[in-house]
Amino acid sequence: MTTAANPAQAQYDLFLQRGLKLDMSRGKPSPEQLDLSNGLLDALPGFNAADGTDARNYGLGIGLPEARAFFGGLLDVPAAQVVVDSSASLSLMHDAIVYALLNGVPGGQPWVGQEAVFLCPVPGYDRHFSICEARGIKMINVPLNDDGPDMDVVERLVAGNASIKGMWCVPKYSNPSGTVYSDQVVRRLAAMKSAAPDFRLMWDDAYRFHHLTSENVRIAEVIAECARAGNPDRAIVFASTSKVTWAGSGIAALASSPANIAWWTRHAGIRSIGPDKINQLRHVRLLKDAATVEALMTRHAALLKPKFDAVLAQFGAHLGDVPGVSWTVPKGGYFIDLVTPPGAAKKTIALAKAAGITLTPAGAAYPYGVDPEDSHIRIAPSFPSLPEITQAAEGIALALKVAMAG
Repeated sequence: MTTAANPAQAQYDLFLQRGLKLDMSRGKPSPEQLDLSNGLLDALPGFNAADGTDARNYGLGIGLPEARAFFGGLLDVPAAQVVVDSSASLSLMHDAIVYALLNGVPGGQPWVGQEAVFLCPVPGYDRHFSICEARGIKMINVPLNDDGPDMDVVERLVAGNASIKGMWCVPKYSNPSGTVYSDQVVRRLAAMKSAAPDFRLMWDDAYRFHHLTSENVRIAEVIAECARAGNPDRAIVFASTSKVTWAGSGIAALASSPANIAWWTRHAGIRSIGPDKINQLRHVRLLKDAATVEALMTRHAALLKPKFDAVLAQFGAHLGDVPGVSWTVPKGGYFIDLVTPPGAAKKTIALAKAAGITLTPAGAAYPYGVDPEDSHIRIAPSFPSLPEITQAAEGIALALKVAMAG
C-alpha cells in the first residue's frame, strides 16, 4: 500500500529515520530508581543481628529473625510464618514447585508420577509459565476479568479435576494488565472446593507496594482468608524487594501456614546451609518497616508515573479513535497491556523492532507462548528515560496502525 493511501505508513517511515534503539522487553527499574536505594552501601556498620548472630557465618536457613519480622510486617502475617531466602522471589517459586514435584506438599503425594496441572489467569506473567513448562506441568488458561480470574471457570475446573494442583496468581497490579483482585475473588479462591487435597495457590505478591496513584489499594489477605475458610495450607505467598531496592540484589520471602513453612524448611535445608544474611541485615536496617517502604515507593511512583502518563497520552493521541484497539490504565505495577485487533500483535512487535523498539515477544503473556487471538502487547515503560518512552510509545502506536492497514 502506498504512503499516499496510508498516512500511517508515511508517519512510520519518518519515524524510522530517528534511529531509536530501546529495549523494553522487561520491566526493569531505571537507574534513577535504583539510585533511591544507594543507602544500602552504607547500611551495614556492623555484622551482628539483633540476637547477636554473626551474619557473615553459616546458619539460619529461614532467615534472620529481624528480616522475617520485617516481611511479616509487610505481608500482615506472623514472623514465624515467614521464610527469607534468596535475592529473588522467582527462585523461591521455582523451588516450591520442584519440592512439590519431588516430595509432595502437606496433604499430598509427590506430583511426579501423576499428571500435574496448573491454572493460569491470562494474560499473565511469562516466567510463571516458563517454570511449569520446564518442569512438565500442564497449563490451562483462565480468563482474567477486571476483578481477577473468572471464578465461575476456576471453581468448576478445580472442583472437577484432581490433577489440578495449583494456580498462579498475581493479585495486585497484575503483570501485564494491572488487574487488582477483588476481596470477593480472594475469598472465593480461599474457600472453593478442590478435588485435589494438595491444591496450592502460588500467590505472587510482586507489586504489593508499587502504586502509581495516591490511592493505597488494599485487598483481602489470602493467608488469613484461607485459614478462615478451613484451608490453611492452600496459599503460599511470595514477595521480594527486587523492584523496591536493587533489582539484582534484593531479598525475597515466602509466607504461608505453619505446616507449609515446616515443609519448606525441611527441603530447603538440603539445598543450602543458609542465605545471604549480610544482604538481609542491610535491607532491614535501611528499610526498617512498612511505613519506610511506603515512603520509598512514593518516590518510585514519582519517577514512574510520568512515564506511564506519557505512554497513555501517545496511545490516546494516535490510537484513541482506532476501532478494536484498547489499553489498560493501571493504578500500579510495571506494565500496560495494549490490546490489538486479533492477528495484529506479532506484526506490530516486528514493525516496532524494525523501528528500534524491542518489546516482549507476542504471546509471552500466555502459556506456551501462544496468544490465541494474537492481540496482547506488554508495554514496560519503566527503564527508558521520559523522552525515550514518549518516542517509543509513538513508534509502537504507528507500528500498530501500519500492521492493521497491511
